[in-house]
Amino acid sequence: MRAVITVIGKDNVGILHKVSGVCANYKANVLEVTQSVLQDMFAMIMMVDISGMTGDFSKLSDDLNTLGTELGLSIHTMHEDIFNAMHRI
Repeated sequence: MRAVITVIGKDNVGILHKVSGVCANYKANVLEVTQSVLQDMFAMIMMVDISGMTGDFSKLSDDLNTLGTELGLSIHTMHEDIFNAMHRI
């Protein structure tokens, strides 16, 4: 099972480190990362393996939302099944 994490906001040092640190706390393995900085705006998409995750997926999502609030970022965590269902025609 996988999850998609999106991060958008003003660029700052350590965003990738902090988001991946929360994932590491839950033993959610980061599989792929794509990120861009457009002028001063940061955008990142992460694909995370949650099959060996410790703890509850909703708690991971809540912790990432809290981190986003602390850093002034929008962090959204979505289970792969939901992501696929939303993007199916």
